Amino acid sequence: MKDRLLKVLKHNFGYDSFRLEQEQVISSVLDQKDVLAIMPTGGGKSICYQLPALMLQGLTVVISPLIALMKDQVDALHANGIAAAFLNSTQSSQEQQKIMQQARTGGLKLLYLAPERLNGGNGQYFFRFLKEVNPVLFAIDEAHCISQWGHDFRPEYLQLSVLKKQFPATPVIALTASADKLTQNDIIEKLELRQPKVFISSFNRPNIYYYIEPKRNAFGSIVEYLRHHKDDSGIIYALSRASTEGIAGRLREVGIAAMHYHAGMDSAERNKVQEQFQRDEIKVIVATIAFGMGIDKSNVRFVIHHDVPKNIEGYYQETGRAGRDGLRSDAILFYSAGDIVKLKKFIAIENNQQQTAIAEKKLRQMQEFCEHEGCRRQYLLQYFGESAPAYCGSCDYCLGELEEKDATVDAQKLLSAISRTGERYGANYVIDVLRGSAAEKILPEHKELKVYGIGKNLKKEEWAWIVKQLLQNGFITKSDDMYSVLKLNEKSWLILRSESQVKLVMKKHKAQAVAEDAPGYEKDLLKMLKEVRLEFAEREHVPAYNIVADTALIELATYLPQNYDELKHISGFGDYKVGKYGSGFINAVKAYSKEHGLESQMHFRKQKKERKERIAPAGPSNTQMVSLKMFKAGLPLDEIAEQRNMTVSTVEGHLAAFIATGELNISQFMPREKAETIMKAIKQTGQVHAIKPIKDLLPEDVSYGEIRMAMEHYKRMQMS
Repeated sequence: MKDRLLKVLKHNFGYDSFRLEQEQVISSVLDQKDVLAIMPTGGGKSICYQLPALMLQGLTVVISPLIALMKDQVDALHANGIAAAFLNSTQSSQEQQKIMQQARTGGLKLLYLAPERLNGGNGQYFFRFLKEVNPVLFAIDEAHCISQWGHDFRPEYLQLSVLKKQFPATPVIALTASADKLTQNDIIEKLELRQPKVFISSFNRPNIYYYIEPKRNAFGSIVEYLRHHKDDSGIIYALSRASTEGIAGRLREVGIAAMHYHAGMDSAERNKVQEQFQRDEIKVIVATIAFGMGIDKSNVRFVIHHDVPKNIEGYYQETGRAGRDGLRSDAILFYSAGDIVKLKKFIAIENNQQQTAIAEKKLRQMQEFCEHEGCRRQYLLQYFGESAPAYCGSCDYCLGELEEKDATVDAQKLLSAISRTGERYGANYVIDVLRGSAAEKILPEHKELKVYGIGKNLKKEEWAWIVKQLLQNGFITKSDDMYSVLKLNEKSWLILRSESQVKLVMKKHKAQAVAEDAPGYEKDLLKMLKEVRLEFAEREHVPAYNIVADTALIELATYLPQNYDELKHISGFGDYKVGKYGSGFINAVKAYSKEHGLESQMHFRKQKKERKERIAPAGPSNTQMVSLKMFKAGLPLDEIAEQRNMTVSTVEGHLAAFIATGELNISQFMPREKAETIMKAIKQTGQVHAIKPIKDLLPEDVSYGEIRMAMEHYKRMQMS
């Protein structure tokens, strides 16, 4: 069976191997089992029902929430030579009758429908049609929409429980990208799935780089980012319809072509904007969450949240619209506590205290994520119940420069202020007391306290950072209500009594989203191949990525296949696409190769095994190169640090990048004995990324920068 599945996968979709849980999901469906499959966006959910549809004798019916998504999926299936169609309100009754007749006569393998099709007076008529064609499989896409605990509840999805009543023997596969345990159980119950097999793939999207920025001059930061990514497609999410129109208008004023999208626009206008975006005629869309659910555009390179989302599920799904092709993409969120205050007013659900409480809890978790002083990816994965290391190497925290700080005295000041104000106030009030604020909200008796004004040495944001770190390390707690009052605990009193020290990890430099590094492929050839793809797309009136994805073009521009047999080994080129589009791409590659004296590099491309979700490490940054140049000029580390207004540890971190490449040797920076001591600690912790656990095992005179150097030396030794 496995060989047969792989043969269908390669022939129809052009892939050599399955990803994540695809094979197990497909096998369960073919065994006539009900299935709930939770896979990250871009994880290949659609193949989990499309491939069985090709192997089963009969029609597969797919329930999909958006007209644009249906069309996109059907266009993609047609590009692979698969008979598929959709029924929706954009079609005339004659067009719909023609498609239904195709289904009756066995001319279709997949038929896409909106859930509304099964509702109302026409529902009974449509069920009679379904009884005629007797589907062999039902697929429910975006299944979280059936749950009131999900982040995008749609009442029309509740009607789908009737499928099991009308077709008890027909298997149902429900699919979604994000669902917590409560939502998972609700999906199973509402769809009346019978002893379903549940598959939960990793929620990790390693090609997405997560950044959270303070919401100060967010528009200016967005403009700067877009000017560095002018050839990339992306989505900017905003909370209100007015905001989408305002931001898009301001972007156009500064010369950036952008359009807005929200539910208040008429359907024709919305469809036009979405189609222009899908065909790369518009690069930037500023939208409310009405835009994008299930959108199949594979080459979205960035998702920017101008405002904070209501919950982590929504944030995860929205950021997941970037990088569906597996290439590096950015998720940037501009955070303001003011957004949380605004959202609190909108999440209350009338006459439903239980659901309101859940919505408030999810909002608090979103706030915690934004304020978290640690790896973003780890927080996300742990939220969904998945373990993760403390260092991912691809978020603003892990990419930033870290330095340890003794914060015992500052912590004692803060803890004393919490205690003396009666453990009845939130962080902002306590910080205002510490800094000696003259605001009217400060009670007169608190202005008489010894702690009033003793924290003027630090800025408000520095105190806020200390509060976050103390909370994360369990040195204080906060109440689980809307007021978030700070409370002392046993650890707090140990610090106040000077029985325990507080050492916090401080970000010296915050990483920001930057343009990608120089490519390892023929850049000019890639442009030519995109033009070839665009010609095919315009001829067939479909988005370019439905012809082949960017990943396939990058492989072409890297390995330079010279004939059809070699082209078949490029990911995404199944037999149908090789026959239909192969000549255009092969001719472009051959012409470019001849002009530049290049030959096929396919011998360097090993036969693909199961895809590893891995991102190539970024090359040295400009600031690292400056430190290297000064070091090679003979300047000692302390002088480099002084001239560049940095710490020695930061400079050591810069130069560690060149130990990784072999350009520098660790012996240039420390005695052999010291290097061996650090590497022994690395082995003991089993860490090659997270520095803090290693630092805890080492003497005080070992800096973070030296640990980075030893890490790179250790990793290089392991690879050799």
